[in-house]
Amino acid sequence: MKKLLSKLDLTEFAEHFYGYLARKKPLFMQGDSKIHYKFIQELMSHPGLKAPQEVENLDIPLAHIGKSGVLKIYEIYSFVKIIKYFKYLKSIFLEGSLSQWMQKIEIPEEIDIFCDYFNDKGELKSSIDEQFDSIEYALKRIKEDMSLSLRRLMSNSKLSNYLVDRQVHYINNQEAILLRGGFNHVVKGSVVGRSSGGFFYIVPDSILSLKSKEGGLIDKKEELIYKYAKEISSVFTKFVKFLTFINKEFDKFDAYYARVAFAKQKDLEFVLAKKDSDIVISRFCHPALSDPKPISVDFTKHVLMITGVNAGGKTMFLKSLLSAAFLAKYLLPMKIDATHSKIGSFKEIIAVLDDPQNVKNDISTFAGRMNEFSKLFAKRSVIVGIDEIELGTDADEAASLFKVIVEKLIEKDIKIIITTHHKRLASLLATNESVQLLAAIYDEKNQQPTYEFLNGTIGKSYAFETALRYKIPAPIIKEAREVYGEDKENLNDLIQKNIDLELEMKRRSKMLDEKLEDVKRLKIALKDEQERSKQEFELSTYKMQKSFNQAIEEAKKAIKTDDTKESHRALNRAHEFQKRAKKVNISRKSEDLEVGDFVKYGNSKGKIKSIKKDIATVDCEGITIRVPKISLKKSGIPPKKPKKVVISKPSASSSITLDLHGLRSQEAIERLDKFLSDALINGYDEVLVYHGIGTGKLAYAVKTFLSTYPSLVSYADAPINMGGYGATLVKL
Repeated sequence: MKKLLSKLDLTEFAEHFYGYLARKKPLFMQGDSKIHYKFIQELMSHPGLKAPQEVENLDIPLAHIGKSGVLKIYEIYSFVKIIKYFKYLKSIFLEGSLSQWMQKIEIPEEIDIFCDYFNDKGELKSSIDEQFDSIEYALKRIKEDMSLSLRRLMSNSKLSNYLVDRQVHYINNQEAILLRGGFNHVVKGSVVGRSSGGFFYIVPDSILSLKSKEGGLIDKKEELIYKYAKEISSVFTKFVKFLTFINKEFDKFDAYYARVAFAKQKDLEFVLAKKDSDIVISRFCHPALSDPKPISVDFTKHVLMITGVNAGGKTMFLKSLLSAAFLAKYLLPMKIDATHSKIGSFKEIIAVLDDPQNVKNDISTFAGRMNEFSKLFAKRSVIVGIDEIELGTDADEAASLFKVIVEKLIEKDIKIIITTHHKRLASLLATNESVQLLAAIYDEKNQQPTYEFLNGTIGKSYAFETALRYKIPAPIIKEAREVYGEDKENLNDLIQKNIDLELEMKRRSKMLDEKLEDVKRLKIALKDEQERSKQEFELSTYKMQKSFNQAIEEAKKAIKTDDTKESHRALNRAHEFQKRAKKVNISRKSEDLEVGDFVKYGNSKGKIKSIKKDIATVDCEGITIRVPKISLKKSGIPPKKPKKVVISKPSASSSITLDLHGLRSQEAIERLDKFLSDALINGYDEVLVYHGIGTGKLAYAVKTFLSTYPSLVSYADAPINMGGYGATLVKL
């Protein structure tokens, strides 16, 4: 693990992460990674969670109490810290998966009682035992007496001529004063040391007497502490299985908390490794780089071959891909666009990055590389990164050899990332459908790499340009170009033209895609506007026709009571107007519809139940509506079958009030949902929900649910006489 972290430049990142753990543990978490990911995501939504205290590894103490041994008091306190932390977590997590996890942990009363035995420093409280309390008091008095005795001595005028300073010095855990020679005529005491200036550290006899008393009290205190340690250890022995379990659960939660705290501080995201081997990365930044250029790549094939400019970021690109796979494997947070990224799961991550040659192993570079490659044929479901694959041997021979090796590794379903300067090797593998090409881009104008990459092409090395940039004299570069040969230089030019053409094509393709998206959006908007205008026009026409018919009916009623020639003439004129109105060419006539036809009304689909004149009764997904025939269109696709709704008369037990006091949010919302459904069925248009004030969580959950309820008219806090802020009045 350490070697891989070093190769991928992740050592500092890992060490920083380890600092968030309450105790150091392996990066790998046993169990289902999906469950780990679920808990981590839930923890991300809990702000201000208290971090666990540092705890020692308790494997040896657990083995000790398993054999009825007596633990040291600091070992007991380590268990107490774990138990106290889980009690805190049980009080914090009241819903969700974390709450379910915590509720399963039941702390035995016999062990829980020991949590009150210790103060925050890990010491036994003096209040647990009268004898312990009296010893603590006596020790405190002795300390005060020592301090008073030393102050009296130093204020003695006879001793002042011998005092080097007026400080109390601690020598060999004893309080001493620093005196010049000849002090024995003034003060009696023991010499416990000498200073660099030749002065004497003296412990006065009065202090020695008090120190002796203090030693006796400390011995009694230690005996009492051992008594309690023995008593607690005896109880722990009975619950060794529980302590083993909670110690393991603490490590699990500690691993989650450290990841979440680390992610929040660094603004990082988590990516859950999928079961396949695809790697799709969006805007990933390697943590070792201070100001990195984010990388994005769609690596779904078996082999990714990276070519192109020297010092153009090929090796770092390779390390970034392997690092992303590593971080996803161990569920560590990273700088990435997690929403648009996908990383496969691999049993092992192998980095072939270094020159294996050294004096100790007495092996050549190429031989060392062959040794590393030979091990790969026994692997499966791994991802391998190989930097400068051609290292250490003849280019042409290497191209042929590595072509065959890579193709054989593809057959073993091994994912491979390769960097190379060998155009021949790249061209040999370019025709393989399992190989994906990626070229580092060079800025010809500014004579420097861009640290960007182009998919689907072979890149130039730009060796001459790089040498010139690093101050190799221009005449040498010119001569080197002549030696290199005109035909090979022309090949590089063709490669560069291909890269430029590919870049230009991608730029134009992106512009066309953007314009096409704009056109699509505009087309949809125009179609929606046209449909809306048609519906508004047809509805207006229908309303006008209906109003006209009503006016005619009213006129007929008036004529029956007032039989005048003028009334009859007005009625005739109205009929003439009606005939002309019917002749107006409406933009769209109603379709020839029949009962049983599937139709579309706006965005809804339904089936015609009945037709009366120009009005159709339509069953739209369980809701019956009456609409003008002209607003309907035929649809060959049947509407979705609605869920059956059983309509019943209001039962004797039905109510317009609901009491949610004492319920958890999730259970309360389920009851509220059923209550509102029953209220709608029973025809209630106003109901009252009691939730209380409390912490406000239940009231917030109720109002959040109501704000999204489809049949809601409004909701508000109830009047004072009906519950005030502790209840909500709902209108349906």
